[in-house]
Amino acid sequence: MSVRVRMAGVLISSAVLAAVGLAVATPASSAQLTEVTGFGTNPTNLRMHLYVPDNAGSRPPVVLAVHYCTGSGPALHSGTEFASLADRYKFILVYPSATRSGACFDVSSPQALRRDGGSDPVGIMSMVRYVHQRYGGDPDRTFVTGVSSGAMMTNVLLGDYPDVFKAGAAFMGVPFGCFATTDGSSWNSACANGQISRTPQQWGDAVRAAYPGYSGARPRMQIWHGTQDSTLRYPNFQEQIKQWTNVHGLSQTPSLTDTPQASYTRTRYGGTGGMAPVEAISIQGAGHDLPRGGMAAEAIRFFGLNTGGPTGTPTTTPTITPTATGPCRVTYTMNTWNTGFTAAVSITNTGTAPVSGWRLAFALPAGQTVASAWNASVAPASGQVTATNAAHNGSIAPGASASFGFQATHTGGTGRPSAFSLNGTACTVA
Repeated sequence: MSVRVRMAGVLISSAVLAAVGLAVATPASSAQLTEVTGFGTNPTNLRMHLYVPDNAGSRPPVVLAVHYCTGSGPALHSGTEFASLADRYKFILVYPSATRSGACFDVSSPQALRRDGGSDPVGIMSMVRYVHQRYGGDPDRTFVTGVSSGAMMTNVLLGDYPDVFKAGAAFMGVPFGCFATTDGSSWNSACANGQISRTPQQWGDAVRAAYPGYSGARPRMQIWHGTQDSTLRYPNFQEQIKQWTNVHGLSQTPSLTDTPQASYTRTRYGGTGGMAPVEAISIQGAGHDLPRGGMAAEAIRFFGLNTGGPTGTPTTTPTITPTATGPCRVTYTMNTWNTGFTAAVSITNTGTAPVSGWRLAFALPAGQTVASAWNASVAPASGQVTATNAAHNGSIAPGASASFGFQATHTGGTGRPSAFSLNGTACTVA
């Protein structure tokens, strides 16, 4: 069945989402998305949806996930991988939904840009406090992430409530205060078009002015943006880096620059590890279509929540040993728990000619069934399956790699495929 969700005001089918790596399958869980009313002060009549995974525990982490314009909390829940990650790592998801025309969040008004000033941030904070009180959510592990308008709100909330959120991840956002208006409108074309450039000090001062006198720790920040974003243009990426490095008192010079996968450029500031104060990921050629497959997991990794599971810390299964040779090499790594697992698969082109379009065939052991996939489509769900490239990763140059992953259930067996073939040719397994 084709599912349709909205992104940046455009209705997109599940088939198109799959082509860019967004999984829309319902997580394999008995937990349900539920609406909560009467959660506290709510001046703009936001709606609240809550996802509490099975066996969440007595002091679970809390992740606030904020949708894009024209979207909703339920649409973000069904159209991204955060729910399956919550099932795996046992954090509570809170989804606010804007109810004004256009369903954008208020990141523009003077009320929104100061602590407890009113408007949407006050209602959102009521949701967070409700979860802390009602479900024992851990105040020391409370985070926010958002997409487009939600990414703007991520910036706003980190500025307004630095004592509440330990870190944020903004997919396609703008700096705190960039969208500020004085005429009551909710859209700032100059900011959206990347025409507002300020010094790091000016951007940092805007954040500090949201909560005057605050001298405590500041939240860590992860920033994502595509170079071809035509809705919230790419210069906003660097402006956010300016802002949050200044807030943390850091140099503009990265402590580390690397390429975690093709088309990604990642820079870290104030540290080289996976939880640096500021981390920024630029996606070459990407438009206004983030998060793509696997990106939500990187946000959860940045938050430090990628441990735990139904029976504790997931077991990392070693990669399997070589069993065949050919012009390709496959690595297959599993993280397993009592009823399911995720698999991370990397295909390396070891030949001399580029691969243009790929299909990787392998047999899943009995009892394993694919629930969702990212960066590829996998069909059928069990038995002899074929993973087919997504639109953005079909070309593999000699010596380069393409990666995809999937989540699956199992009935007790956590074995791995014994052989792989790429476009009909056997691969080395390493």
